[in-house]
Amino acid sequence: MNLSPENKIAGVLVPLFALRREDDLGIGDLGALREFIDWIAEIGFKLVQLLPINETGGDNSPYNAISAMAIEPTTLHLAPNLPEDLTPEDFNNLLARVDIASLRRGAVKYRNVKKLKRTLLEKSFANFSVHAGEKRRLEFQKFCEEENAWLRDYAFFRALMEENHDSAAWNRWPAQHQSIERARSWMRKVPPSRQAVLTGRQEFFSYVQWVAHQQWRAIKSHAEERGVALMGDIPFGVSYYSADVFARPDEFMLDWCGGAPPEPHFKDDAFTQKWGQNWGIPLYRWEKMRTNNFAWWRQRVRSIRNVFHVFRIDHVQGFYRIYAFPWRPGKNKKFLPLDLHQMLERTEGRAPHFVPRDDETFENREANKHEGGEYLRVVLDEAGATRVVGEDLGVVPDYVRPNLRSLGIAGFKIPQWEVHGGTVIAGHKYERISVATYATHDHKPLRALWEEAFEYTTATSEQSRFDLLKIAVFAGFDVRIDQIDFDKNFYPAILEALFKSESWIAVVMITDLLARKYRFNVPGTKANLNWTRRMQRSIAELRSSRKEQKRMRLIHELLKRTGRV
Repeated sequence: MNLSPENKIAGVLVPLFALRREDDLGIGDLGALREFIDWIAEIGFKLVQLLPINETGGDNSPYNAISAMAIEPTTLHLAPNLPEDLTPEDFNNLLARVDIASLRRGAVKYRNVKKLKRTLLEKSFANFSVHAGEKRRLEFQKFCEEENAWLRDYAFFRALMEENHDSAAWNRWPAQHQSIERARSWMRKVPPSRQAVLTGRQEFFSYVQWVAHQQWRAIKSHAEERGVALMGDIPFGVSYYSADVFARPDEFMLDWCGGAPPEPHFKDDAFTQKWGQNWGIPLYRWEKMRTNNFAWWRQRVRSIRNVFHVFRIDHVQGFYRIYAFPWRPGKNKKFLPLDLHQMLERTEGRAPHFVPRDDETFENREANKHEGGEYLRVVLDEAGATRVVGEDLGVVPDYVRPNLRSLGIAGFKIPQWEVHGGTVIAGHKYERISVATYATHDHKPLRALWEEAFEYTTATSEQSRFDLLKIAVFAGFDVRIDQIDFDKNFYPAILEALFKSESWIAVVMITDLLARKYRFNVPGTKANLNWTRRMQRSIAELRSSRKEQKRMRLIHELLKRTGRV
């Protein structure tokens, strides 16, 4: 695919779980993604941006996965003969036991969806184990050998999770399970029949990953046929409760948690305003990783480049330095009411700070820039022809963006945040090596900002009006926003302004494309709806809607007019 920054393109950001198709199993999957690719290709979009697709844990957050390599099984399209070991009879019999209509309504019901898909995959694996021909067995064996560097440890970790009530919290497992060496020693000592069961479960989890890689590579090929690139996502950090940390604990600092510094303007969460965002991710021991030529990071990049044409690194500035907390997120509530002195008493004098060093001196800034550039060159080396984008938002050191550009890594442009000397920067001044968008998965949709700005008189509504005014300036309005109509005036103007920008990629979040106001995530919180909200209509319904057809004709004309088709 021609993904040269010389050619400006546009894309749509959509969480895969949020997509709907007529016969899905309660969550967006690769079947829905295929329909979505076909739809947006007809409109003129050239890219689909997705959130991380790694296997999630108990909180279902794609940014807190239990493996940096393994693919989330619920993304798989399961249907008769998909995978080919799943017969129509087996599929229909298993589905008959489920209230599928209820599962498809409303938000994602993860517990039930995961149970259903696990059951279908287990039946598929059972059929494979009995009936698979030599060719398919050899293909499976080849996959396991090629991915052995991570797959063996991951499959063992998943089997141990089952031994421990499906909990990924390995530090709460029995002592004989709490390190990978002790756990393997324990397994060698259990009776042969028990060993056989555990080995079978590891083979099952490896089989699921084999099917996942087959399906994701197939969707990559389909996207290429439609002229659409897939953009994946690598979170900078990895979950404390992951197969990666369990298998390679010496490469992580387990007594500190990465996050982001305080944000006084963040109105959704008091802890974030006061102390920052504590993500709970362990920090990296970069010196230890250097001794094996950053093998884990290289494998991570190989895993994502297999199924994506472009990938975004979330919180890319973490390569340079990251804000660290001396307590895990579970203690955030205890620390929220404390002042600085009380906090230091609780932590024995250890305060949240930047690691490996702050940016207070020239020497520190130069050291951070040099080391961050070194680590990112490892990523680029392993990425090869796959394009890399860096999420460089928030409080960013002044050396980060120039360093990213020198490496050829595209940063982000959020128009309402691109302000210099009190003036909103015009889109034609954006660097070509950049990605322009009004919103990420963490932001409120534009429709929600609009309604908040006019319906409430709170600090939140003031912030919404402030952001909307800057967007209006970016789009060229010279009147007050309360004098214009959202659908007739504001919506087409702001999208045209975004597409007209000089940025290589212009991305529209699916909720902004459809002018909806629901939100997928509120960062720094554990809101019940986080990562569960689905689109209200299926892709087929959107395609057949006269209102949406009219809207998409407008989008197509804007893409043509701005040279992105």
